[in-house]
Amino acid sequence: MTETAGGDFRELLAANERLQRELLRAREENARLAAAAHAAQEQLARLSETLEARIAERTAELFESERQFRQLVAGVKDCAIYMLDTTGHVMTWNAGAQRIKGYSADEILGRHFSAFYTPEDRARGAPDKALAIALEAGKYEAETWRLHKDGTRFWASVLIDPIASAEGKIVGFAKITRDMTERRAIQEQLHQAQKMEAIGQLTGGVAHDFNNLLTVILGNLGTLSRHILAEDPAEEARLRRAVDLATRGAQRAAVLTSQLLSFARRQPLNPKPTDVNQLVTRMSDLIHRALGEDIEVRTVLDPDLWRTELDPHQLESALLNLAVNARDAMPQGGKLTIDTANADVDARYVALYPDISPGQYIVICVSDNGIGMTSEVMQRAIDPFYTTKPLGEGTGLGLSQVFGFVRQSGGCLKLYSEPGQGTTVKLYFPRLASTESVDEPPQTNVEPRGDPSETILVVEDEENVRAYSTESLRELGFSVLEACDGPSALRLLDKHPEVDLLFTDVGLPGMNGRQLVSEACRRLPGLKVLYTTGYARNAIVHQGRLDSDVELLPKPFTREELAVRIHAVLNG
Repeated sequence: MTETAGGDFRELLAANERLQRELLRAREENARLAAAAHAAQEQLARLSETLEARIAERTAELFESERQFRQLVAGVKDCAIYMLDTTGHVMTWNAGAQRIKGYSADEILGRHFSAFYTPEDRARGAPDKALAIALEAGKYEAETWRLHKDGTRFWASVLIDPIASAEGKIVGFAKITRDMTERRAIQEQLHQAQKMEAIGQLTGGVAHDFNNLLTVILGNLGTLSRHILAEDPAEEARLRRAVDLATRGAQRAAVLTSQLLSFARRQPLNPKPTDVNQLVTRMSDLIHRALGEDIEVRTVLDPDLWRTELDPHQLESALLNLAVNARDAMPQGGKLTIDTANADVDARYVALYPDISPGQYIVICVSDNGIGMTSEVMQRAIDPFYTTKPLGEGTGLGLSQVFGFVRQSGGCLKLYSEPGQGTTVKLYFPRLASTESVDEPPQTNVEPRGDPSETILVVEDEENVRAYSTESLRELGFSVLEACDGPSALRLLDKHPEVDLLFTDVGLPGMNGRQLVSEACRRLPGLKVLYTTGYARNAIVHQGRLDSDVELLPKPFTREELAVRIHAVLNG
């Protein structure tokens, strides 16, 4: 029994020890868990603090970004950027909107954006239609007229975008407007230049054909005038009057054709270093006589005016055209002023007027105080055959001729006018750095005669012009050969090396006149050459100027003009 009790006691002791050990392990585990829980709480606290700091930092960044964005939008001056509510009333307003539209924020906030539309746009419901299109298509874009606060118009590029909340509900509209008036003006100038170029190509071709016809008409009228004989003096006088009237009509047609070529920039120019002040002074008396006593002619010339290189005869014609236009604009009399000045054209000016290049120019300014022009008339003033004059009193070619001559001379023309305030035309010509001068040869009215020992080869594809030219040269006393194209002319030169002068059209079929001359001079070194043409061909004209080695007789020409030019070339 004692042994049994002892055994039980030992088991109890062992069980107690196991319990003690389990309890110890439990306490250690509790302590570890408590430490872990404490560490987790500390980490959670640190994470919470970090998260709060990051949230605060991000919130601050968002607020700063929004502030910077608002500040950026508010400070933009080139674009009107503002918000509309769902009904189109202005909610925000930036500096660009104030600059472009003219309203301050206090004046416009809460007003409907239709205030910026023209009356005709408002009448057809354009503002509401713009918002409807923005809702349906996701945006609205347009270029159209808009109004400043003072009622003046500007050409605007407009963009309207609907703004939706996170739930997709439309809460308003974002609107951006840019003032495109200057760009539109530049585009219109470019369009006008392209239109003028297209018309110029057409008129150049027409004028070429006219000059061939007029050469034949004027030449044969001259022949008739020289050979009219009648037994009855009265009949002879009547015939001479008829020929004289026909000649005047043909000469008028020749002038109009020349004006067409000037506009088309196909007029062969013979530019020379020119003192424009001297030319204007020389022209002032002629202009005064042309305008009459009711118009005062005044010149204001810059004593330090630079020289330029241009065709002086064409400039004289241009000034006379402008003076006659000014006279017609002052039916009750007035004042015409011709100014000259130097001008430095910079990149900023070129940005507004791209038809001129940066550099130094001389400027001739022709101003009158006549009736002036409306903007609509000004837009068409340079178009050939457009005129505001009554039927029979103007062709519309005067200003077109001036425009073409100035452009062909490397310059540009600027037109300024207002109804009732008069008109100013400015002609810009590039400055010539050289001080070279050219003296005009003395003019003679004596028709030079030829010599049968002098042989001229005439090359012309137009049969009637060729017949007139060869007949005139034979009448003048020359020996004459003729060909209709380049290959035929070269075969004649091979057979007749005695040819002294080659008189050739530039626009021959196949081998042009310039190519013919090159081959002819290779075969016959020292051969004299005189070109003729109905308009300036690229073969002999570059940058609007005759090549330096070219002698040219423009069509139409008379026998007297042919004789003078042939004599001049033959005699060097």
